[in-house]
Amino acid sequence: MIIPQTRPDRAVIRLAGEAVLGFLNNLLTVNVFAATPVYGALLSPQGKILHDVFVVPDGDVVWIDVAKEQAAALLQRLILYRLRGKFEIAHAPHKEVAVSAAADLMGISYVDPRHAAMGRRAIVDVATLPSGDAAYDKARLALGLADSTADIGSGQLFVHEANLDLLNGVVFNKGCYVGQEVVARSHHRSSARNRIVPVRFTGPAIKGSAIVSGETRVGDMLSSYNGQGLALLRLDRLAEAKAPLLAQAVRLHVQKPAWMSIEMTVPEVAA
Repeated sequence: MIIPQTRPDRAVIRLAGEAVLGFLNNLLTVNVFAATPVYGALLSPQGKILHDVFVVPDGDVVWIDVAKEQAAALLQRLILYRLRGKFEIAHAPHKEVAVSAAADLMGISYVDPRHAAMGRRAIVDVATLPSGDAAYDKARLALGLADSTADIGSGQLFVHEANLDLLNGVVFNKGCYVGQEVVARSHHRSSARNRIVPVRFTGPAIKGSAIVSGETRVGDMLSSYNGQGLALLRLDRLAEAKAPLLAQAVRLHVQKPAWMSIEMTVPEVAA
């Protein structure tokens, strides 16, 4: 169970004014005109994720929930793209509002659009809840959800590699957005070879460690907590593995989440 908590690793950007939703819809991978808050990303022209975000409409205001480390860069990019748009873009004051996990009936509350099992998120008064503990990370790792900073980063992964296509983070029948051609080509050709997947292990698993099966490099270790973690794996090499998967001598056991609807073979040596 995730205890209601504010997330110190998240920040909030506030947009207010004329045609804000249309502006964001032309930039992001999802349809922000949806009736509920959405999860999506701003991509580079080459199709890599610069910022994965939650977009939360609230009347004439739109809140963007983004990784704190990426907030300043996202703010600059939004201002650059705004051109002559008649709306305001600014950091929400950290002393006034915050992102919360598991909050219900508090602030602007909504079900996590990636997966309902993660419970609710909210934009809340910063004074209403305690700061977060490890329960949130434990829950997301068990479910196989990547973190903006710890796993996805900025300018490193394509949307399919971070599973945005499987977690309601991409709409394939909407109009153009930045990086759309690359995303569409990868989707229709089914050419994504790498995916973030959950792994279990006993012992320390160091982020950034190479994951090998025998002499073959299969991927890289990402974030972890208490025997549960995420790994970025080459699925074709995983399927062909003949030896256990090791990250610096720590054996990894790959788990395929129930929500992962793509074909994925986990050989017995990696299960």
